[in-house]
Amino acid sequence: MSARGTIGMRLAVLASVALLMHACAAPPKWRILGPGPSADRPDRSGERQVAAPPKSDQMIGSLAVVRTGEGDTLPDVARHFGLGHDAVRAANPDVDVWAPPAGSRVVLPRMFILPDAPRQGLVINLASMRLFHYRGKGRAIASYPVGIGEEGRSTPMGEMHVERKAVRPTWHVPASIRRDHAKRGDPLPAEVPPGPDNPLGEYALYLSRTSYVIHGTNKPYSIGLRATNGCLRLYPEDMEKLYQAVPVKTPVHIVNQPYLVGRAGGMLYLEAHAPQEELSAADVKKKLHARLKDIEKKERLRVDWKRVEETVTQARGVPVPILEGGGGLQGMLAGAAEIERPARLTGQPRSPAFRPGAWYVRADETIGEDNAKRLAAVLNHQGPQIPALVVQKGNRYQVLAGPYASRKAAEEGARRIKSDLEIDGAIIGPTESRELARKTTGNR
Repeated sequence: MSARGTIGMRLAVLASVALLMHACAAPPKWRILGPGPSADRPDRSGERQVAAPPKSDQMIGSLAVVRTGEGDTLPDVARHFGLGHDAVRAANPDVDVWAPPAGSRVVLPRMFILPDAPRQGLVINLASMRLFHYRGKGRAIASYPVGIGEEGRSTPMGEMHVERKAVRPTWHVPASIRRDHAKRGDPLPAEVPPGPDNPLGEYALYLSRTSYVIHGTNKPYSIGLRATNGCLRLYPEDMEKLYQAVPVKTPVHIVNQPYLVGRAGGMLYLEAHAPQEELSAADVKKKLHARLKDIEKKERLRVDWKRVEETVTQARGVPVPILEGGGGLQGMLAGAAEIERPARLTGQPRSPAFRPGAWYVRADETIGEDNAKRLAAVLNHQGPQIPALVVQKGNRYQVLAGPYASRKAAEEGARRIKSDLEIDGAIIGPTESRELARKTTGNR
């Protein structure tokens, strides 16, 4: 692989989280040939957390596992089962994010300890990047993953309420965001109208805290990441449900609780997330120890302190029993029910077929098939999607973005790849793509 190719691949794999973190995107000016993102909308009503736990319990849901299919990524699995990027990644540290082998066992961390906050309206825990919607005096609970403010533009904590609602909102771009994009050579207009290029998506709940919104997104694979300018974003399908269920004046309570302690069925559980930069890891750990010691003393329980330390260190985001004899993380994972992978995962992007005679952008060329698949997956999961495929030529693999309808469109695609991934792509014209078709072994 060339030095440029090595650097590009390294950026694509190691910075795959960062590439999804741009909170806004300039409206694309190119036209793509071939299929775009899937419009399939399978019914997932049974795959979102809706629960009515006993009043004495602080935990909802259950763990499950699913096997990946050919071409699946962890973000695909996360979206279908109502989970965020970081949550699935933390629960599955040994599974390849962008190119897991078919049949990989993926833990679905769909068991949650409720945040320490009033059970009314909307409660968002920034640490777990999870929203809880309490209805019917706090008994019925729906829960959704969210994307939150990136480092330096944190989502504010505190109490607020839903001030107003909007369908197909116009995005009035803040001056600070316009300046940032202009510096990157990616200028934004003062307003972005409703449509597929609007980062607010189709639905928005405007909060009483000025400039902050709970909204959908045109970057669904940024859910579960620190990816916004401070607002809260949901998967489009989740935001539609939340919009319909939440009236104006609904209270909103935003907290940041990395260590959650809760009871269920007489057992005490700890759910740990890595503390974010806004918090002192030492302080929150000290408060956790003080709380557990208080529980030990008042309720005459015996906490397994070694297990507490392991749970905090691993920060897997899975509730773990922490009383002596409780079984621990491995016991929880062993008891997770395996569910069947559906025929189609919600919103899963399709790679386009190779079209000889079309325009393409070669994003990279490598001898490693898995690395090529990872980069193609990263491109396909951009918002809006950059259609990409892997073409084998001899013992090497090319990652091609496209097909594009013209050279101008391909150049604009290359500009976007450079802006998003810092990869210098090479334009491939119709003659070269026909020649490549004659020499190729196949495409993936």
